[in-house]
Amino acid sequence: MHPFAILAPAWRRAPAAGIVAGALQEVEEIFRRQLRSDLPAVNELARHVERYRGKMLRPTLLLLSGLAATGREDEAALSRNHKMAAAVSEMIHMATLVHDDVLDEADTRRRGATINSLRGNETAVMLGDWLISNAFHLCSLIGDPSLNVVFGHTTNTLCEGELLQLSRREDVCLDECTYLEIVKRKTAALVSTCCQLGAKLSGASEEIQKALGMYGQHTGVAFQIQDDILDFTGDASVVGKTLGCDLLKGKATLPLILYLRDCVGSSRVDAINVIESRDGVELVRRMNKAGSIVAAQEVAENMIRSAQESLALLPEGQVKLLLQELAMEVIRRDR
Repeated sequence: MHPFAILAPAWRRAPAAGIVAGALQEVEEIFRRQLRSDLPAVNELARHVERYRGKMLRPTLLLLSGLAATGREDEAALSRNHKMAAAVSEMIHMATLVHDDVLDEADTRRRGATINSLRGNETAVMLGDWLISNAFHLCSLIGDPSLNVVFGHTTNTLCEGELLQLSRREDVCLDECTYLEIVKRKTAALVSTCCQLGAKLSGASEEIQKALGMYGQHTGVAFQIQDDILDFTGDASVVGKTLGCDLLKGKATLPLILYLRDCVGSSRVDAINVIESRDGVELVRRMNKAGSIVAAQEVAENMIRSAQESLALLPEGQVKLLLQELAMEVIRRDR
C-alpha cells in the first residue's frame, strides 16, 4: 500500500509526499536485507511476515517529522540514519503484530493467514522475538547509542501496556482513564517515538522534538480508538484482519466503556449480560442506539485536534500540512 493511499489524490501528488515515498523504498530495502537468514526455514517465515507491512504509518511519520522539524522539503534532508531508524520502528511494530495475533488467537492479518494459525503459537512467539532482536541489531548499526536507549525504553513501555491490558481482561468495568493509559503505552508510545526521533535525527531542538512526540502520542491514541471502533463496525474483507477479537477475548475498549458508562441500574446489568454472552450483533445494535460509537469517534476527533495543535511550533509549509492531514485520515479510514 502506498504510504499516503489514505490521503486525497492532491496530497498524494505533493512533492513532500514523493520525497517520503522515495525514502520509504530505501527503508523497505533495508528491512528486507536485515531480515535475511542463512536458514531457509527462517527466510520462509520472514517472507510471510513481510505481508504484515501495511500503511507503514510509523516509518512515514518518522520521515515526515524529519522533514517537518527543519522546514526543508528536499531528499537530502533525510539521512541514511532516518531510513535505518524507520526500518527499526517497522520491525518492532511487526513483532508486536505477530505477538498480538497469538494473544488474540487471530487467524487473519492483511487478508492472509497469521503465522500462529499456520505454524502454531511457538513459532509465532519465536518469530516475534527474532524480529525484535533484528530491530535492535539494526539500531546498533546506526552509530548513535541514544537511539538504543529510546527504542529500548519504548519497547518496555509497549510491553507494560500489554501487561496492563492482560491484567484487566474480562473486566467489563474498566474505566476510560485506564483504557487511555493502556493505549498510550501499547500503541501510541511507538508512534510518538517515531515522530520524536525523526526530529532528533534532523538536529531539531528539544522543544520541537517534544512537540512532534506529543503529535505522535495523540495521533497514536486516535489510531487505536479507530481500530477499536472498526473491530465492532468494520468489514473484515476491507479491514483485512480478524474482527470481533476484542469482545471475544474480553477486552473492554472505548466504545464498550462509553456504552456501560451511560447504563445505570437494571439496564447496566442487562448490558453486562449481553457483553458476557459475546453477542456482537446485539451489542453493536445497542451501542449504536445509545450513541456509544459516535461518542468514541468524538474522543478520537478531539485527540486529532490536540495532535494538530501540537504542531504549532513547526515551520509553516507543505510538510506540516501533510502531518495535519495524515492525522485526520487516521480517523477517517475504514481499514
